[in-house]
Amino acid sequence: MTPTQRTLKLMRERGWIAEVTERWIPGANIRKDLWTFCDVLCIHPESGEILAVQTTSASNMAARVKKIGDCELTPIVRKCGIGIHVHGWIAPTKNKRRWTVREKDLS
Repeated sequence: MTPTQRTLKLMRERGWIAEVTERWIPGANIRKDLWTFCDVLCIHPESGEILAVQTTSASNMAARVKKIGDCELTPIVRKCGIGIHVHGWIAPTKNKRRWTVREKDLS
C-alpha cells in the first residue's frame, strides 16, 4: 500500500471525503500534484473544511514541508481557507507492528 492509499484510508476513517489529485503524465514521465503539493484533497461533510494533504514517508517529510513553503501557490491556498497537512508514514518495526503516521499542519 502506498502512502497515498494509507492517507485515503485514514482520512475516510476520520469521516472525510477524500480523493486523489495526483496524476501521471505519460509523455513527460512525471507525476503532477494539484497545486504542486496536494496528493489528496479532503472535504468534511459536517464542518465544511477543505484539506490538501501531501503524503510521503516520514523520512521525506522535511523535504515536503520545504517544498510547500517554497511553493508560490501556498499563500493563495491558505487565503482560500484550505488547510494544508503533510502525512509522513512510518513503517512497522519490531516494537510497533503497524504503520503509523506523523502529521504536520502547515495551514
